[in-house]
Amino acid sequence: MTADFSGRCAILTGAAGNLGRAVAAAFAARGASLVLVDRDAQALRAAFGDDSAQRLCIAADLLDPAQAQAALDAAVGRLGSVDILCNLAGGFRMGEAVHETSAATWELLWGLNVRTLLHMAQAAVPHLIAHGGGRIVNVGAFAAQRGVAAMGAYCAAKDSVIRLTEAMSAELKGHGINVNCVLPTIIDTPENRAAMPDADPSRWVAPADLAHAIVFLASDEARAIHGAALPVSGLG
Repeated sequence: MTADFSGRCAILTGAAGNLGRAVAAAFAARGASLVLVDRDAQALRAAFGDDSAQRLCIAADLLDPAQAQAALDAAVGRLGSVDILCNLAGGFRMGEAVHETSAATWELLWGLNVRTLLHMAQAAVPHLIAHGGGRIVNVGAFAAQRGVAAMGAYCAAKDSVIRLTEAMSAELKGHGINVNCVLPTIIDTPENRAAMPDADPSRWVAPADLAHAIVFLASDEARAIHGAALPVSGLG
């Protein structure tokens, strides 16, 4: 894919994570300006260094809607507009049966996977509408297509991402805003390799490959795609 994002600005949440860094690199290679949002300021600076004319790092806790709005306002104030929102922030936990799942697990997974998306959408969508359109790409999960034992809370949270993607697409496509999501299987990260030392990571999804799918959905080449939940499964 040779999409050119010159003159466009993408805001990425969870930017300091493995996927965030890969998506940032893919957009930057295609000329996009970047607003990189993460709650860990130190991790942001370690990953991306100082701000530049085409890159702005913002530390924000997106569980707080006021901080999400402040991040969007800072992006617009510095770079003029935002054209693309990639909701990459999220989290995973498994091991509890549904009837044993703690309130803390429900709160964690709902907060990281759903509230962060909602708060950024609340901040960004009015700007995108006023700006004449744009792209929103969310990150669901392949496992969210059905319930999985000991993963009920995670599947429910990521299923909500898919349903919200579909609803937002139906609401916003008339405003020139494409809303889609990707559904990755296990992502090949150092953390997942450490957690599953006997697995074969060659069958997982490389962050760079998932990033290419996200960049495609944010590109003009995907202008006819609305409300899709795109499986990205590697060889898994």
